[in-house]
This record gives sequence, structure tokens and C-alpha cells, in this order.
Amino acid sequence: MNNEDKNENLIAHLEALRTTLIKCLYSFAIVLPFALFFAPRVLNYLIKIIIGNNNVVLNFFSPQEVFLIQIKTAVIMSLIVSFPYITKQLWNFLLPALYDNEKKFIKSIVLISTTLFILGVIFCLFLIIPFIIKFGMSFISSNVQAVFGISNVVNLALWLSIVFGIMFQLPLITFYLIKTEIISYEAMANKRPYVIVILLIMAGILTPPDIVSQIMLAIPSYFLFEGGLLFARLESGNKKDNID
Repeated sequence: MNNEDKNENLIAHLEALRTTLIKCLYSFAIVLPFALFFAPRVLNYLIKIIIGNNNVVLNFFSPQEVFLIQIKTAVIMSLIVSFPYITKQLWNFLLPALYDNEKKFIKSIVLISTTLFILGVIFCLFLIIPFIIKFGMSFISSNVQAVFGISNVVNLALWLSIVFGIMFQLPLITFYLIKTEIISYEAMANKRPYVIVILLIMAGILTPPDIVSQIMLAIPSYFLFEGGLLFARLESGNKKDNID
């Protein structure tokens, strides 16, 4: 292949990438007006989930505060709704360059990773955030009253949801590190003390500067790591049985 052919191929790939990105932006832009319309209802529902059974009233301290949160909610909703179409377009762009075994591998990774991320978000919104609010309210006394700002609570919920969604990838990461023989099961299992330290450090970096949030992230993350180890051990056991 001469330089002219290489340049033509590069231009064709760049043009295909440009078309793919434009389609992704169009899908986001089409969904956004509908998301803006439904954002107030979705935000109210999200607040009900966050508050749980706690007797909490969220306050706002500037005229535009709630409006800006609704816009942020609409943007996130648009990304979620258009995500399948965006994923399909990106997949179609990458597909021709992959081998069959790579296609199957990526499909399984994407499906499992998406499921784990959704589970992490649900776990955070329905269990962790209400617990954090309840813990904060436990300090209320006759002289100390709680005033929760809507921006602080919603931003905390959205940020921790993303963090938990990412940390819920641990079983997948652990499993495939062992499955691809980058590290052996025995070596990974023997490094549990180091994993605990790393998880505590990550929890301290990713969560607000309070010990409750850090522990609530570190403990589930460790159990997820153990889950990845368990699946890897079961998989290796099945392989041995098949060989025998």
C-alpha cells in the first residue's frame, strides 16, 4: 500500500468518525427538549428516592438554583436515553476493524459492564444516600437543626452514583485479569491486604471528606472484589473439569 492509499484510508476513517460523532450529537439534541420537559418530574422522583423515609425538606438558596439542577438532570437523562443509539453508532464504526473473537469479547464486556454500572447506581440511590442522610440527621438536637441544600444533596447523589457505578466494575476487572492470565488467582488472592489499602485510598479520594461515605464505598467494593475472585476460581475449576 503506497502513501496515497494510506492517506485516502485515513481520510475515509476520519470522515466515518466525523459522521458517527455527528449522529451521536443529533440523537442527544433530539432527546434533550423532551428531557427538559420531564426533568422537573424526574427530579422530584429522584429526591423522593434520595430522602427515603427521612423527614427531610430540601432548600434552595438562589432563584436559579433549582432550574440549573433541572437542566443538569435533563442533560443526564438525554445521555441515558440516547446511550443505546450512541453505543450502536460507535459499535458500527469499530466493528469492521475487529476479529470475530474480539467482537464476542467486547459484546460480553459491554453487556456485563453496563449491568454492573446500573446495579451500582441503584445500590447507591436506594441504600447509600438515604443512609448518609439518616446518619447526618442523627446529630439533630434542640440546639442543632439540619438544613439540607438541594444542590448539595442532588450533586452528592449524582456523583456517588457514578462512583458506585464505576466501583461495581471490580468483579469484572478482577475476573478478566485472572482469566487472561495477566495475574494468577493465587497471586491476586494473596494481595488482599494491598487491595484493602487501595480501596480505602480510592474511597477517600472519590467520596466527600467524611468517614461514613468512605466506609460505605470501601466495604461493598471489597465484597465485589471477592466476588470477582470467586467467579474466577469457579471458571478455572470448570476448565480443569473439562480438561479431565
